[in-house]
Amino acid sequence: MATIALLRLSVHHHRAPKPYHQPPPTTASTFTPGLPRFLKSPPASSRIPPLPRHRRRGGPVVRMSYSSTPATDRLISAVAYMLPFFNSLQYGRFLFLKYPALGVLFDPILPLLSLYKSVPYASFVAFFALYLGIVRNPSFSHYVRFNSMQAVTLDVLLVIPLLLQRILSPGRAGLGFRLMVWGHNAIFVFSVLCFLYSVASSILGRTPYLPFVADAAGRQL
Repeated sequence: MATIALLRLSVHHHRAPKPYHQPPPTTASTFTPGLPRFLKSPPASSRIPPLPRHRRRGGPVVRMSYSSTPATDRLISAVAYMLPFFNSLQYGRFLFLKYPALGVLFDPILPLLSLYKSVPYASFVAFFALYLGIVRNPSFSHYVRFNSMQAVTLDVLLVIPLLLQRILSPGRAGLGFRLMVWGHNAIFVFSVLCFLYSVASSILGRTPYLPFVADAAGRQL
């Protein structure tokens, strides 16, 4: 009995101790005593990735591009639209009479208009200069020829209402006269918008496409 008790004591004395498990180091993301929750750094899995430099929105990446149209082509194209614009000012006479302050907007172009009116048959000279000198001249680029053809086509269309007015003779009162006034006002506003749009597009090196005019101009080229 004494021998058995000594053997048990010997086994209990030589038993290997349990391994000591060191707790994992605490970080700011798991536990930081005394630090508010909103100051703790979030785990890596919950961090928001940085936005890409170029975001795609249902299509290819949009990048800035600069026009390669030469400055001379832009200038010639912008000047070409002066022809239909000068010839369309006569349609604004009723608006100028009704709103005299509207004429102040056109004061900067009065010197050019006076020079244009001082040349005999200036409208015909400018028309054939554009058509024969630029549109039918292959030495100019397609950009200049197309814009010049649009200006010429618009100038031709502006003559049609005057021909109809002379044929129908609406008079100076009544429904026919009111229709003529509305038509003149609409043509004038349309011509001014076309002029502003065409000149701005030409300066930026873009191709303006005027309604009812671009298709006819494209077929002529």
